[in-house]
Amino acid sequence: MRKYVIMGIQGSGKGTQSTLLAEDLDLVHISVGDIFRWHIQHHTKLGAQVRRIVSAGELVDDELVGSVVRQRLDIHDWNYGFIVDGFPRNRTQAEFFLESYDIDAVIHLALPDDEVRRRVLARRLCSRCGLDYNLIAHRPETEDRCDVCGGELVRRADDTEEALERRVQDYHRKIDPVLELFSRKEFVITVDARPDRDTVQLDIRKQLGLPPAGDRNP
Repeated sequence: MRKYVIMGIQGSGKGTQSTLLAEDLDLVHISVGDIFRWHIQHHTKLGAQVRRIVSAGELVDDELVGSVVRQRLDIHDWNYGFIVDGFPRNRTQAEFFLESYDIDAVIHLALPDDEVRRRVLARRLCSRCGLDYNLIAHRPETEDRCDVCGGELVRRADDTEEALERRVQDYHRKIDPVLELFSRKEFVITVDARPDRDTVQLDIRKQLGLPPAGDRNP
């Protein structure tokens, strides 16, 4: 069983790298962002609350994030392990996590702030089906139109320069102490998140001592 935490600022590729590891190693990918997006798309009470917060360019309250993650982990459907993406968000949550779970490694995707801005401000979302695009790495065949349903591509409500700047500053203020705590108590690897996704994945696997994709060992 393998249990990982993946950390990185918005736009660093946490979701992509988590998915690659999870699919190959039969891990359960627990993504805070995916959980919240599901609630938003299904118009739940939690979804409405999250929508109001992100529309204002703010981060979801840490207590709410912690509650959602704990509920998800309590399902215990992770027979081969899990990779948690987007949690913990502060030192208190990190201490709880360390007390509750034996983590094999913390994967830190490092990305300079200027690259964060370049990537995040290039993101687009289909207004009809919700499919994600990035004008740098995943451009639609027809400009401003979804390849799947033809819906209009729009910038996320919280992807403004002002809102992004607040999130970047908030991220460093909260996450730097978490990384410091993990570095003292857990195996932490730091990976340069600037290269293409396959190069980043290879670096992660090399530092974790994992076999190449598709060549799993017990």
